[in-house]
Amino acid sequence: MNEFLIGDIEVTRIIEMEGPDFAPFEFFPDCTPEMLKPHLGWLQPRFLDPTNGKLVFAIQSYLLRTNHHTILIDSCVGENKERTRFPNWNLRKNTDYIAKLAAAGVSPESIDYVLCTHLHADHVGWNTRLVDDRWVPTFANARYLFTRNEHDFWQAKSAKNPRKYDDGCYQDSVLPIIEAGQALIVDQDHALDDQIWLEPSPGHTPGHVSIRARSGDSEAVFSGDLMHNVLQCIYPDLVSRACFDKPLARQTRRTFLECYCDKPIQVMTAHFPSPSSGHIHRHGNSYRFSYSH
Repeated sequence: MNEFLIGDIEVTRIIEMEGPDFAPFEFFPDCTPEMLKPHLGWLQPRFLDPTNGKLVFAIQSYLLRTNHHTILIDSCVGENKERTRFPNWNLRKNTDYIAKLAAAGVSPESIDYVLCTHLHADHVGWNTRLVDDRWVPTFANARYLFTRNEHDFWQAKSAKNPRKYDDGCYQDSVLPIIEAGQALIVDQDHALDDQIWLEPSPGHTPGHVSIRARSGDSEAVFSGDLMHNVLQCIYPDLVSRACFDKPLARQTRRTFLECYCDKPIQVMTAHFPSPSSGHIHRHGNSYRFSYSH
């Protein structure tokens, strides 16, 4: 299921890629075989590929059409981006991302806003594309929202070493947006309008945000990388290797899970396998994630 409704807000998943990507003990350094063993029966094959033992990840954007705007949440890996740390992401070419947008009835020029939950390489890649050896904004008429804490952190890191800290994604996917005058640097609780607003959820990165949507009696939250896998509902203290501030990431995730537990608010995840959307429920002293469809 790639299409959802939040009241009268139309939501379409634009899936760039989906499949087994990282070994659980590599991605979650604190994870152990003993933690996985009781759950293998239902983790496989949807969340954990039984053939290679890797976690299944989706990398995707969410396309929102509200009463006011056409919005893209996160912009995946992109094309022609040098990502030497991640072979599956490195120098991708001739992909079908733009075609998938077109299939959803949207051209790059019709996007009004691009909202980045944070500035990691798999969330900013399609911000720009390569034209005549220059990185230019993919969405020519859009304003791109970056939170101030997030932008300033990566700007400073990139100034020290453009490739060491973020595999160059600030230079090729954020800075060109700034230089084109299409960036809006906002606070972590910024409201785009009466239907869409940001909520601070730092830890994975300093300025990470979740994105709230509301229409009538329907609500949803786009969680970004606050959690990457359903294991983090079972074990909220499980942090990914990519988390900047691990204690804060744990605290933020626990707060998030408790906040949205047993409430009729759809949780739209960034990386959970299809259909990626569901609800959080209490399960003893922990939590579970159940899919909506």
